[in-house]
Amino acid sequence: MVARSMGICGIGVVSAYGWNRRSLWEGLMSGKPAASIVPELNRFPGDTVWAAYVAQGGDPVDGPSRFARAMRAAAREAIDDAGARGWRPGRRVGLLHAVVLGEVDLWRDFYVTRGGELPVHDYLALMPSTPMSTFMQEYGFHGPAMNVSAMCASGNAGLITAKAWLDAGIVDDVVFVATDLSLTPENVSHFVRLGVAIVDAEPLDACRPFQEGSRGFVMGEASVAFVLSRNAVNPYALTLGGAMSHDAYHVTSIDPRLDQVTACFTDALDNAGVSAADVRYLNAHGPGTAQCDTAEAAVLDQLFGPDTGIYSVKPLTGHCQGAASAIEVAVTAMAYDKGTIPASPVVAPAHPRLLDGPTPLRGGLTVKSSLGMGGHNSVVVLAPPA
Repeated sequence: MVARSMGICGIGVVSAYGWNRRSLWEGLMSGKPAASIVPELNRFPGDTVWAAYVAQGGDPVDGPSRFARAMRAAAREAIDDAGARGWRPGRRVGLLHAVVLGEVDLWRDFYVTRGGELPVHDYLALMPSTPMSTFMQEYGFHGPAMNVSAMCASGNAGLITAKAWLDAGIVDDVVFVATDLSLTPENVSHFVRLGVAIVDAEPLDACRPFQEGSRGFVMGEASVAFVLSRNAVNPYALTLGGAMSHDAYHVTSIDPRLDQVTACFTDALDNAGVSAADVRYLNAHGPGTAQCDTAEAAVLDQLFGPDTGIYSVKPLTGHCQGAASAIEVAVTAMAYDKGTIPASPVVAPAHPRLLDGPTPLRGGLTVKSSLGMGGHNSVVVLAPPA
């Protein structure tokens, strides 16, 4: 099992809690949601929009946008962290960047404010290849570099892709970054119209995964980076395996039969070479929507024993869209390192196996599931360091 595993050697995080992983951990442990009222996201006068919005920050040298600065800040923190924990890069370091909606602020400005006119140098900042190229130049990495996109499942997709690269011998190490800073008034309002995002209530009143009274999710943003390697000296956690599938059913809804969702869980366990009895925690997608919570609760009850607990951090971090599963993997990895799961507080009658607030970690495996819009199913299996 250990021979096939991939170590999470370093972590970097930019979130609505702040521009480093420590602020994420402290925010989660406080039990206070990262979301606040964000006037910049109001579409009409008098709107109230709660969101876990990433404030301005980072290094202006990294680009004109929050997106570019956050991507580079998270990646640098992960690399520095991995180096401090003993990782040394091999000859072929690859880069994966999970992106669903990229430079939305710059594209919005390009069309709305500038009328489609920009100097060539500024136009290049809009390209998804530009932050990747400048990152590879900064570190002198020469492995493959590409984007990954699977809606909310993009973080899991990136981990599975990185492991496939390592399994195939294509790379020696991978830097994986998932970035989603896509909150604009237009994007937020359309998720509200879809009936899944709640903006007019405080997070714990709106988003209550696996609890009574949940209305949906509060939207969030993040950029999260990992250094992934088999040459891990002191990893946070091990990625043992995973699986992805597609419902091929509907552009927004989950197939109520749950055949593909359930099969994705069992395929991930098979790929990792473990059994459901080994799993102690399900770090769920858990957005607080009726269909997703119902689906994951059904899989929990069907596949996993009574000692398997379930939790979701979306009430605290917000739903970080394309970076959602990445920030949630970071939570599990840091929980193994610190011995505590920073679960969200339970505020209403709930599933009997839902963790309530910070919980001492008992060891064992964690399954991380993410169900992306359009039918993307993904599951990864994480383990404490050997």
